[in-house]
Amino acid sequence: MDAMTTTRSHAAPSRTAKRAVAPVLLPTAPRDIALAAARCRKLVTRRALVSASAAVVPIPGLDIAVDIPLLVKLLDEINAEFGLTAEQIDQLAPRRRISVHRAIAGLGSSAIGRAVSREIIATILKKLAQRIATKQVAKFVPFAGQAVAASISFGAVKLIGQAHIADCMAVAEQVAAEQR
Repeated sequence: MDAMTTTRSHAAPSRTAKRAVAPVLLPTAPRDIALAAARCRKLVTRRALVSASAAVVPIPGLDIAVDIPLLVKLLDEINAEFGLTAEQIDQLAPRRRISVHRAIAGLGSSAIGRAVSREIIATILKKLAQRIATKQVAKFVPFAGQAVAASISFGAVKLIGQAHIADCMAVAEQVAAEQR
């Protein structure tokens, strides 16, 4: 593991205290990138389950009210895990910072290297508009409709999260390749 690239506190946090974690810098070793991706995939699955739980409740709009802040936080946490928040990128050496910005621009990602906002999430959700509309309509069908809505919610959050993980991995791998 490249100690100069990735730092993390391994102390077990208490349930009530926030985890004391040193800033994570951009992972460049293939193993570090894979580990960050694995941690993020678990996080995405947990958040997708929360989204699915909200979709089961037959109150129109509740699921969207839950999904937007959930996705904002999820994408921010994925960025942080890969060392790709704006603050983390600013801590990089100038040459590496330029490499990161070039890689982000090459992907065309609007959610890497900046604060994830509701507007960014709204843009992402517009791409899934048909699924979201189906989910809203399905909620009115007792039982089966709620199951359909929950599965659509789970799938949408999972899809968005996995795509963002793939983008972050691509940035990290491109920067690592430029270092060699």
